[in-house]
Amino acid sequence: MRKVTLLLAPLVMGWTSAVSSSLPSDEQQLLGLHQAGLTAHLKGDVDALLAAQADNFVLVNRGDISSPTKEQRRAVLGPYLATTKFDVYRDTVAPIAKISRDGTLAWVIARVEARGTRATPDAGKASVEFEVAWIELYERRESGWVGIGNVSSFAPNQ
Repeated sequence: MRKVTLLLAPLVMGWTSAVSSSLPSDEQQLLGLHQAGLTAHLKGDVDALLAAQADNFVLVNRGDISSPTKEQRRAVLGPYLATTKFDVYRDTVAPIAKISRDGTLAWVIARVEARGTRATPDAGKASVEFEVAWIELYERRESGWVGIGNVSSFAPNQ
């Protein structure tokens, strides 16, 4: 009986809850990855945007399904971010993070508004403004949560 009491003492005294509360939960980690993506857009940082994404990635966008490699995504997103200055790139509703029951897969559902300008070929600037909802798909790997896909839906022009 004494051994049981000793083993339970840290639980009763709150020791383990203090330790576990200092570690980010899976949901907090996923929301952190989502926030890092928003920040990468604001900073125009393609490396930060792709940092937590796997090479094997499924992209569903504007009616298309593709599996571009990370380098192919960099080739498209790099110039886009280099020529676009976002003044606003933020959640319009609180993102939702969920983990599968077996803990191997997760997703973040978000709706984002973006506003800014984009350089045009004639050295001018064009307005950029859109709203988009998406689901980011993640897989738990040895290195942690890794983005494996994104399905997005742009709001119709108003």
